[in-house]
Parts: sequence; structure tokens; C-alpha cells
Amino acid sequence: MTTESETSQTAQLRMSRGLTFLMALACGAVAANIYYAQPLVALIGPDVGLNVNASSVVVTLTQIGYGVGLVVLVPLGDIFENRRLIMVTLVACMAALLSASVASNAGFFLAASLVIGLSSVVVQMLVPFAAHLAPEESRGRVVGNVMSGLLMGILLARPVASMTTDLLGWRAIFAISAGLMLVLAVTLRSALPERKPSTSFHYLALLGSMGQLLVRTPILRRRAFYHALLFGAFSLFWTAVPLILASPACGLSQGGIALFSLAAVLGAFVAPVAGRVADRGLTKPATAFAILTVVACFLLVFASGGHGVAALFIAALLLDVGVSCNLVLGQRAIFSLGAEMRSRLNGLYMAIFFVGGAVGSAVASSVYATYGWVGIAWCGIAFPLLASLYYLTELVPRRPATAG
Repeated sequence: MTTESETSQTAQLRMSRGLTFLMALACGAVAANIYYAQPLVALIGPDVGLNVNASSVVVTLTQIGYGVGLVVLVPLGDIFENRRLIMVTLVACMAALLSASVASNAGFFLAASLVIGLSSVVVQMLVPFAAHLAPEESRGRVVGNVMSGLLMGILLARPVASMTTDLLGWRAIFAISAGLMLVLAVTLRSALPERKPSTSFHYLALLGSMGQLLVRTPILRRRAFYHALLFGAFSLFWTAVPLILASPACGLSQGGIALFSLAAVLGAFVAPVAGRVADRGLTKPATAFAILTVVACFLLVFASGGHGVAALFIAALLLDVGVSCNLVLGQRAIFSLGAEMRSRLNGLYMAIFFVGGAVGSAVASSVYATYGWVGIAWCGIAFPLLASLYYLTELVPRRPATAG
């Protein structure tokens, strides 16, 4: 059985800047698969036989697949050799993307979309693997760097998909990404070391243990609750903001809205900084900063009244800084709990805040339609305010025997 000290010594030998960059690149390339279809549904639907009203199910199925994968596939990193698991999942992702690129009917394309989402959770296998390879004193920095690649992939997916489609048609982006998955599988097969977990669970017992982990791990519950709320605010904002930007109040074209979305790039640069801050033992004050930054975003949204692109752009910057910072702080905290359960912890963490994001997206349109942009501001600020109330309980001194 590998001890933590042995793990740290191995990590110092194995984790290099080059490998960190490769894992960040892989995370970005895979994460982008979830978002390629979003700007293309109007083209994909008619081509595969979906009517206009049903076209959005393409995006929904991809997201459902990703959510399921977080719970049923990511935890496998605690019982199966990690490198092989990553390779198999990447190959499945490649096959699904290739299938999507040649699909001629709706059923085939929708099935491929579901598997694309399911297999894209390989990014959440790579992140705990990176945490395992990194020594304790720089684990936050490494996780932050890898997460910055993931965030950049999400940011660039939509414009890359749109530009590729303009040049080569919508099928090309799926075919190109399938080729990229194959290249990544071969490259990572050579670059990653083997990692055989010491956990002896069978698969069903592994899944059953996740409920126990959630109950018995206060820091997981706390960090997941924080980020579910902040990610709910994030999804609320980014679902509603295109509506106000396209309205007469702002009057932006679709191209202008796409440029506006580049505000999210700052979050990718903040992620490594947040990791370094966590490595220095400053997670608590950094969490307060993250929550208050999201509060500030929606205060600015309220003050702007939905008028002024500049004010909304600054609000978007604040939001992405706060959410990206809190994401990395949470992962750094849960990855310090033990190598033998990192994959399950990461799967639970991601799945819980994924639900928060779904809630934010679900209420955005109805809140905007009923109460306008001021309603979005009030609804948005409620999410980080709830997180801040829970954060205050973290400041209450506890006896060592009950500290979590």
C-alpha cells in the first residue's frame, strides 16, 4: 500500500511543468466537447431530422451524460489503474465524436451526444490524477494550472465550433475533435505514469460508499454547498445576459454577444493564483473573497439596471473571478483528504455543484420574463448571500474532536 510520504516522493519525480501543461491541454480539449453543439443546434437539427423545438435536446442530452458520468464513471479512479481508465474513456469519447460527425438520423446523433457527455468526464479523472502526482506543498498550484486549461476549453469551444462550421460545415468540428482525442490518448499513454489505487472496493460497493463519504466528510459538504450556490449564480447570469444584451437596452449583435463572453477568460487566469493561495493555507480568506466578489457582481448588475454594456462586462469579470477562484479552492481542500478517495470526492463535488448550475439555468428565463433584469439581480445575489451565511459558521471556533 502506498503511503502519503511515498506518494509525495513519487510526485516530485513525476510531475513536471511539461506534464502539467499536457494535462491542462487535455482537460481543455475534452471539456470543449460538451459545448461544441450549443451554437450549432439550428444547423444540426434539420440535418439529422430534428424539428426546431426538439433541437435543444442535443445540448440537454450531452449535459445529462456528463452529469451521469460524474457519478458512475469518475469514482472508478479509486479502484482501477488510472492511466488505463483515462485511455479507455478517451477512446470512447473519440468513437462518440466520430459517430456524431457521420450521423444521418436523429436517434443516432442523440445517442452519440449522450456518450460524448458521458465520456467527457475524463477531465474529472485527470484533475485528481494531477493532484495525486503533485507534492502536497504545490498541489493547489498544479490543480489550478490544470483547471485553467479546462476553463479555457469551455471558453473557446463555442467560437471554435462556429468558425470551423463556417469553413467546413458542422460535422467537421466533431471529426476534428475525434482526431484530437486519439492524439491525446496516444500522448497521455506515453506521458502518464501508472497509478494503481489501493482501494479494494467492488464497483457497487464503491458507488454505495459515496453516500457515506458525503455524510462523513464535512469539508466536502461545505465546499460543494459553497460552489453549488456560486455556480447557480454563474449559470443564472450567463443564461440571462444574452437576453438583455440582444434587447434594445444594449442592442448587441450575436457577434457582439460572443465578444462579451470573452469576459470569462479572466477566470482561467485566476485559477492558478487561487491554487497558490490555497497552498499557503489561506483558503478561508480566499473563500470569503470569492463569495463577496460574486455578491459585488450582482450589486453592480442591480445598480446598472440592465443598461450599459460596460457595467455588465465588469460584472461578468467579477463573477468569473469569484467562481473560478472558489472552484479551485474547493478542489484543493477535498484533494487533501486522502489519495484513496480523491476520485469519489471529485465526482461528488462536481455532481453537487452541477445541480446548482442546473437550478440557476432553469429559473433564469422565467425570472427575466416576469421581473426583468432587476429580478435577475435580486435572484442572483440570493445565491452568494446564502453561501456567505453558511461561510460564517466556518468562523465559529470548534473543539478539535468535532472539527471538520
